[in-house]
Amino acid sequence: MRQIVLDTETTGLSAANGDRIIEIGCVELLQRKLTGNNKHFYLNPERDSHEDALKVHGISNEFLRDKPKFAAVVDELLEYLQGAEIIIHNAPFDVGFLNRELELLGRGPISGVVAGVTDSLAMAKEMFPGKRNSLDALCSRLEVDNSGRTLHGALLDAELLADVYINMTRGQDALLIDVEPTEIAVADVPSVDLRTFELIILTAAADELVQHEAVLAQLDKSSGGKTIWRMAEISVA
Repeated sequence: MRQIVLDTETTGLSAANGDRIIEIGCVELLQRKLTGNNKHFYLNPERDSHEDALKVHGISNEFLRDKPKFAAVVDELLEYLQGAEIIIHNAPFDVGFLNRELELLGRGPISGVVAGVTDSLAMAKEMFPGKRNSLDALCSRLEVDNSGRTLHGALLDAELLADVYINMTRGQDALLIDVEPTEIAVADVPSVDLRTFELIILTAAADELVQHEAVLAQLDKSSGGKTIWRMAEISVA
């Protein structure tokens, strides 16, 4: 599965009230590994940033004056995102801004382009209930180096979030097994009559069932409820 970790910076907090995107940062993951195939855009929002927003991202209005407008990069962005799962921290915010920019151009919502959207903030709240789950807090908790983050920046934040996401879902690493293909000549395999064997069925002990359930629960948490064994149980039922 191709995944894109995405972040935006904006002129303010409300797309509905006319705030616009000024920066988009995207980081690509393939098989949960960074590829280096990233995208980064600064955009002319055709309006000034709010004072509070400037304190967060530090991107001056003057710096953005000669940058391309969203319309100039939209095709490149959508082609890059096509068919990928998008991972965003507080996804409703960024998706709302992206959809508003697309709407202004007469385009459909981002959901029609991507395979799905994963909200890493929702994941973090489920994994660490009652704790602070900002990007900085997660970097500290998961030992991701964010020492270079003095201000918010879309590409830097997307890179940090990619590391955070990999750490939050590291239980999935056990499911990614590389198997080297081997060729065995049929003539080298001895013929065995399996009818001569009596298969012994060993029933799991109570404590083994408890341990098994604990492992499945951990995989459930790490995979966001996508554990294969759980799906198999549902299909059988």
